[in-house]
Amino acid sequence: MRVTLKLATSLDGRIATGSGESRWITGEPARRVVHCLRAEHDAVLVGVETALADDPELTVRLRGWTGRQPARVVLDSRQRLSPDGKLARTARDVATYVVAVGAPEPRLTDVGVRVLTVPAAGDERPELKNVIQALEAEGFSRLFVEGGGQVAAGFLRCGLVDALEWFRAPMVIGGEGRPGVGALAVAALAEAPHFRRVAVEPVGDDLWERYERI
Repeated sequence: MRVTLKLATSLDGRIATGSGESRWITGEPARRVVHCLRAEHDAVLVGVETALADDPELTVRLRGWTGRQPARVVLDSRQRLSPDGKLARTARDVATYVVAVGAPEPRLTDVGVRVLTVPAAGDERPELKNVIQALEAEGFSRLFVEGGGQVAAGFLRCGLVDALEWFRAPMVIGGEGRPGVGALAVAALAEAPHFRRVAVEPVGDDLWERYERI
């Protein structure tokens, strides 16, 4: 499985203000590139907090697009995803998965959401390496991780991120803003995940940086 992590942040690495406002940090050209990147992947993944807060569609919405839609995957150990949200309401049209640690909830499966049960880690959340194995068993080989900060940190901590697609907006939010990457428990620089920049270009007012894992 090749895992790509997408980040859309301010210059100081924030994805939202302290109050949670995040639409939109990056501009329309950058968001259009994100839709193109989604189209290149088998599945798009977010955490349940992002799904509940933003009620996203996670689809490819490009003018004239007629290709397949990537599957949507939500890390949701307690199956809190709302059956009334956009993801669940469209689950019969676009494959939608919830990765949980318990038996599938009928309120989700009844609307077409597919629940994958994987072993829990110490904090009762899905172990990410088991998540990858479960998604590979579904036939996915290219995963696009879109957030939020704790999910990004989890994939980085586990050494699962092969590439970064980082969009930086020309603004500074400050320390009270919500970080694009949560705590990594890095005690020494040698322990930090390292990447090699392979490209950088402006997209509208934003900067698009591309990295590969070393």
